Amino acid sequence: MADVRSRYGIPELAPLWQALWERFSSGRAVSRVRLHGLEADQRAALADLLGLDRLPEADVSVPVRALDEVLQSAAGLTAREVVTLVVGPLENRAAARVAARDARDELRAWFEAHPVVRAEPALAGWAAGIRLVDASPERTRELVAQAFEVLAALPSDGRPLSTLAGALCDDTHALDDGTRLSTMVLKALAAIHDEEAPQTAEERRACWERAGVACDALSTSVLTAGFRPSGEDPLSNTLRTWTDAGHAAVVTLAQLSDFGPLTMGDGRTCADVVTRAPDVPVVHAVENPAVLAMAVSRFGPCCPPLITTSGWPNSAATSLLRQLAESGVRLRYHGDFDGEGLRIAAHIFARTGARPWAMSAADYLAAVRPGRPDPGTITDAPWDPALSEALREHRATVSEEHVADRLLADLTEFRTDRHP
Repeated sequence: MADVRSRYGIPELAPLWQALWERFSSGRAVSRVRLHGLEADQRAALADLLGLDRLPEADVSVPVRALDEVLQSAAGLTAREVVTLVVGPLENRAAARVAARDARDELRAWFEAHPVVRAEPALAGWAAGIRLVDASPERTRELVAQAFEVLAALPSDGRPLSTLAGALCDDTHALDDGTRLSTMVLKALAAIHDEEAPQTAEERRACWERAGVACDALSTSVLTAGFRPSGEDPLSNTLRTWTDAGHAAVVTLAQLSDFGPLTMGDGRTCADVVTRAPDVPVVHAVENPAVLAMAVSRFGPCCPPLITTSGWPNSAATSLLRQLAESGVRLRYHGDFDGEGLRIAAHIFARTGARPWAMSAADYLAAVRPGRPDPGTITDAPWDPALSEALREHRATVSEEHVADRLLADLTEFRTDRHP
């Protein structure tokens, strides 16, 4: 084999062998190879190899069959075998392309089936737009898996971005501005809100803050009503006081961090209050503060536990809902019947474990009327696929205010009554 390399591996024949290596590595059948711009010494070497009686042109086509015959006669080898010895092992690019396509398809299927995406269909477009990292499905999957882990942990509890990155990624700089992971997560957060990805440093900071990262724990708050937790801490005492007075109460993220989680259970009632609610504590949540205000007005001190997310839930609302769910409370959520309302609901269900409350296709169809505002971009509703189809068909919004009487009637079952 050393003789073959010394005989055929001369520089003057390098263009021939390299061109053949490229063609053979394509995985396709090769009948001839075309060479361009050969120098005089390269043309002479090719003529000697093929036994030509005159020099070929600078641009020449070499039949593989003729080359095979020459090499078989002189060395007992095919052109493919000589190329492998002189240049190196052949690739199979056709097979590699098939394997790469299969790997991309498998990666795409993994994206689409991931629990984070299934729970929030608004992420489907984001997942479909993810590009390969360094042309590697494996590296892409590793990065996206990290992004999914970060998304599942949001909204956060106000901690700095570096602290969040350290806790989730074992690298305090993993979510620094400009990193691949940070860019990917921010695009996902924008997709959830049906917005363009943030472009400026200010927009990126605002996006993180909305997700509860490095937000102000004092100004980040959630509006509540009807809470009578059993604890004796300042937050529990304050909530009971406002409930007894028939008023709503604002709870800050700082208070939830310092005094949470709230203990419901038997603490749903105070000494002179008896509950009609079932043994398992139930807390309802709505998207719009107006509905909570109606409940407080109707039920006063007997208002059942109620939370409003005031649109997209901030970290205070999410933290309260999570704390309640982790302590065994059953959460029920209702929002607007429009595109954003579906995305908010899917987000809340995925992040807190809350379940739908009067949020089915049947509920929508019972309330929809012609002439209502267009619902905007409709994403799938994982809890009831027929709901998305109904919204797409009717193209009409049903806001919570339109069904407030129904919601208040439902809440009547959970109100508390004072003894006579």
